[in-house]
Amino acid sequence: MTEKVVVTTSDNKKISLDHYRQGHQQVVVLAHGFYNSKQAVLFREMATGLLEEYDVIVFDFRGHGKSSGLFSWTVNEHRDLQAVLDYADQEYDKIGVIGFSLGAAIAINTAARDSRIDSLIAVSSPYDFNRINYRVWQMGVMENVVYNVFQEGRIGKGIRPGWLFRKKPKPIDAVGQVNAPTLFVHGQKDWLIAPEHSRKLYRKANCRKDLMILKEGTHAEYIFRADKDGTLAVFREWFHKTLGS
Repeated sequence: MTEKVVVTTSDNKKISLDHYRQGHQQVVVLAHGFYNSKQAVLFREMATGLLEEYDVIVFDFRGHGKSSGLFSWTVNEHRDLQAVLDYADQEYDKIGVIGFSLGAAIAINTAARDSRIDSLIAVSSPYDFNRINYRVWQMGVMENVVYNVFQEGRIGKGIRPGWLFRKKPKPIDAVGQVNAPTLFVHGQKDWLIAPEHSRKLYRKANCRKDLMILKEGTHAEYIFRADKDGTLAVFREWFHKTLGS
């Protein structure tokens, strides 16, 4: 069963979420990246793929999908995730979060201040927004462009951006305060955020942690697109160790 819910942030933004229910005691929250939404095909497939063992919540950050407001480039998005945690905490014993790209950065920033995240997977996270290095010559770029413009990847895409040139929180400054067990996942062939970002975050983290650099992996949810069963197995294994099932 999927329930559509709207929650309100501490600064009065309306956050739209889809709650996939199967009666589990643990829930996994999926936090998308820039220009994405809970309606994107890959996130819906991820949700249904995890549902056998965990309930799943997929939500839209402000300025994306059906949520209100403008995207603040990670400045205020921790409030969105915290509103989702408020909702999930009423029902579940344990909460896991999987963040992708800027969603992973936001998840790290949030976990540093919110102990309700019991386990975290950060996929393709930047350690600093200003250090993102676009490697447009990397293999896989055009394939992703075609998927997002001409194929099913275009579903659920879009953004209402706010002012870009604001001082943004840096995950590298927050990750040392994260207590939740954290798995950093990165594609060696990531064309947007180099794998060194996850390596630096891993080295700085003080929690129970692991690092997985995927030799053929590209960026964020496209790691899942290239190997759906394998990626879900990685997610499940980490949550088995840190959330239970």
